[in-house]
Amino acid sequence: MKKKSRLAFKMALGIVLLGVLICAVSSLIGYHQYKATIEKQYNVTAYQGAQIALSYIDMNKLKEYAQVVNAFYDGQMTREELDVYSADDEYVQVKERIEALRENIGANDVFVFVLDTKQLMSYAGTREGWEPLHYIFDSYTVPEYSYTLGDSGSFNPDYIQELYDIAVTGRRSESYFFSNGDYGYNTAAIEPVIDENGEVFALAAVEIPMVTLQVSLRQYLVYAVLVTVALIVLFILAYVMYLYRYVVHPINQIAQGTGAFVENNNHMSELLSQIKTNDEIQYLAESFMKMETDIERYINNLTKVTAEKERIGVELDVATNIQKSMLPSIFPAFPERKEIDIYATMNPAKEVGGDFYDFFMVDERHLAIVMADVSGKGVPAALFMVIGKTLIKDHTQTGKDLGEVFSEVNDLLCESNSEGLFITAFEGVLDLVTGEFRYVNAGHEIPFICKKGGVFEPYKIKAAFVLAGMEGMRYKCGSMELEPGDKVFQYTDGVTEATSSAQELYGMERLGRVLADNASLSPTDLLPKVKEDIDAFVGEAPQFDDITMLCLEYRQRMREEDR
Repeated sequence: MKKKSRLAFKMALGIVLLGVLICAVSSLIGYHQYKATIEKQYNVTAYQGAQIALSYIDMNKLKEYAQVVNAFYDGQMTREELDVYSADDEYVQVKERIEALRENIGANDVFVFVLDTKQLMSYAGTREGWEPLHYIFDSYTVPEYSYTLGDSGSFNPDYIQELYDIAVTGRRSESYFFSNGDYGYNTAAIEPVIDENGEVFALAAVEIPMVTLQVSLRQYLVYAVLVTVALIVLFILAYVMYLYRYVVHPINQIAQGTGAFVENNNHMSELLSQIKTNDEIQYLAESFMKMETDIERYINNLTKVTAEKERIGVELDVATNIQKSMLPSIFPAFPERKEIDIYATMNPAKEVGGDFYDFFMVDERHLAIVMADVSGKGVPAALFMVIGKTLIKDHTQTGKDLGEVFSEVNDLLCESNSEGLFITAFEGVLDLVTGEFRYVNAGHEIPFICKKGGVFEPYKIKAAFVLAGMEGMRYKCGSMELEPGDKVFQYTDGVTEATSSAQELYGMERLGRVLADNASLSPTDLLPKVKEDIDAFVGEAPQFDDITMLCLEYRQRMREEDR
């Protein structure tokens, strides 16, 4: 019962919160739409009032009034001369009619004025001394504050640009004038007066208070909230009852059925089969029943699967050890040989890898080194690696051209390549007497050569096609001369293509730098430095490819009598 109460409460609480959110959003949207509609209506009324006010005035007379006001502010007319116009019967009659209009439409002010555009645009943040409006007619709610012909006044600085645009272009503003300040919440309309030449010589304005709007908005908001809340409460009561009957109770049956399955040592309960809601809850119950059946079957098979995995793990460990044992791993490799120093490492990406290296004495004066990379990963690549390594070593013989060695190995690999794998390989044979280093490259990375006292630099050689890629390929052998003190560094693409967590490649350039910085080190010390730099670059990113490296140092020539 406690679980039922919790679930019902949570679902009801969610519905209440949703209802509150819907209420708030709908009320807010309705409030703004209603407010925008009423504001527009008020503003339209203001524009109509401005047009009516202008209809009371003879345009020729209005232009005359505008001219005398401009003359007064230009210093061409005195106040006494200006007062003669304001005492004129026609002026007084128009002003009375404008006052009557203001009362009829409930406006704060109806006024006609000439705009001093230069002063308007010189507003500097204070209204002191800033009065760009030169009045012709004015009818303010408070008569003692009403202006007469030639008086000047200020304007809301928020609408300086709009007022200037109206005076210059003769077109109404595209936006409405609204203000909410010391004088309350008001809307204003400004209508340009244009002469026969298309020039604005005066403007008529009407300001209407919107106190009624604010009261209406509050009433609307209260009404909308009350109605919405009432509807939501009724909906919640009905929906909670529905949820309890068709959702909460069946879910509790599912919880009890699954709990019984756990408590009764995987004995299936009949509660799940009793749920018949014909909806997703019934589907959920059926899914739990299937899950219980699958769990029972899984538990029965788990011991066998675990034992099989353990067997595979043991076999992979054996395969790893076998692969490691096939690669030369005892260093120094030729302690009795003073002419050479060699060191190599391989770090597989999986339990077993597809990279391999090899080095062996072809005869008493010739040392062979091999670096290769089998496409793919895991056991298939490792098995193909064994075949490739064995074939290359078996076919490398004294006096035999390395190009011919790779040609024969390629044909043999193609015959047994049912998985479509291939090998990139590099083999070099060093004559310990003369220093001649003969090599062949089947699509592999180019080596780095370090001359005595110098730094490692990439030795650009042309790479032929990969091994096992196409039968009948013919490979050519190249050669270079090594002097005592020279070193050869060879590697697989797992080095240059090591990827950081930022998806950046290690690359040839960075490899060249770390080799150059450590060129004076022996092969045994050089390779750990390179691996350390790779690890620092990769960081926590997983290793995607085998990393294999080999370094050979030609220390001294072999004497003829030592052969």
